[in-house]
Amino acid sequence: MITSISVVELFCGAGGLTHGFERAGLPVIAGYDTDPACKFPYEQNNKSKFILKGVEEVDGFELARHFLECSTKVLVGCAPCQPFSSYSRRYDDKESKWKLLQDFARLIYECNPEIVSMENVLQLKHHSVFKEFLQTLESLNYYVEVYEVNCLDYGIPQARRRLVLLASKFHKIELIASTHTPKNYKTVRDAICHLEPLVNGQASTIDRLHKCSRLSELNLRRIRSSKPGGTWRDWSEELVAKCHVKTTGKTYPAVYGRMEWDKPSPTITTQSFGFGNGRFGHPEQDRAISLREAALLQTFPENYEFVAPNEPVIFKHVGRLIGNAVPVILGEIIAQSILRHLEHIN
Repeated sequence: MITSISVVELFCGAGGLTHGFERAGLPVIAGYDTDPACKFPYEQNNKSKFILKGVEEVDGFELARHFLECSTKVLVGCAPCQPFSSYSRRYDDKESKWKLLQDFARLIYECNPEIVSMENVLQLKHHSVFKEFLQTLESLNYYVEVYEVNCLDYGIPQARRRLVLLASKFHKIELIASTHTPKNYKTVRDAICHLEPLVNGQASTIDRLHKCSRLSELNLRRIRSSKPGGTWRDWSEELVAKCHVKTTGKTYPAVYGRMEWDKPSPTITTQSFGFGNGRFGHPEQDRAISLREAALLQTFPENYEFVAPNEPVIFKHVGRLIGNAVPVILGEIIAQSILRHLEHIN
């Protein structure tokens, strides 16, 4: 059994993956990211050091200095998924972001960790850059497993499917078995029903992250005409946006919608604080979900701090931190899988 384990995270963001690892009893020594807004939440909520640096600026020697001597080295990360998402496929200028995955592979080669894990969107597996990444790992004698994870199966109250790669120098890493079934999937009600009610544009006096954006008068009329699980097709004609009247708009019903109390939420995005950006309307209150509600649906604990006390809460900035994060519970599941794997190494 291996007793000493050192973990470093690349593309750490606000700390969703790191916090999951910490909850599993596998603290992360350091996290790298290029977004300075990540430093406060990452270090405030985790026993980890934040390093403001892109992977292209890092080499294996630098990473090696973080790992404890004679420890099992674990390198984890989630390369930004935008270039691999369905939405982004229409754009051609993706090569610079694809290089992030290539740099991840380079750092694996240079520091030779015993364990590697990566979380990303499912669409990544269809790209040649991912196949090259797998080939690199296999050439370095890793046992590589790629899992398609339905987050609902692990108690995350969100319809989110992700790719999880687990690679080991020892033998195959098996992802722990699902903890939930459709009979007991977590729901929006489970995650946010206990929070105090808010009106349009209001912020809580108790939790300043429990703050919702202000809807225009038109959008306020729209949400009042919306029912949980419904679409803009339920509205009267004068409320329907012009872009939806066109034939091309009819294929996008999952905007301007309310969540349903007893179902999971849709995938939380960087824009989930906006009613018009998806099915992000509150199930019964006439408003979009708050930043805290989005964070809870991402399974961050309710006391997770995203903004320093002397800094303003800016929807765009905090929404980005929450939407780009790995759900904390998914991070915990990955860490538990790695720990179980290492417990069986003699």
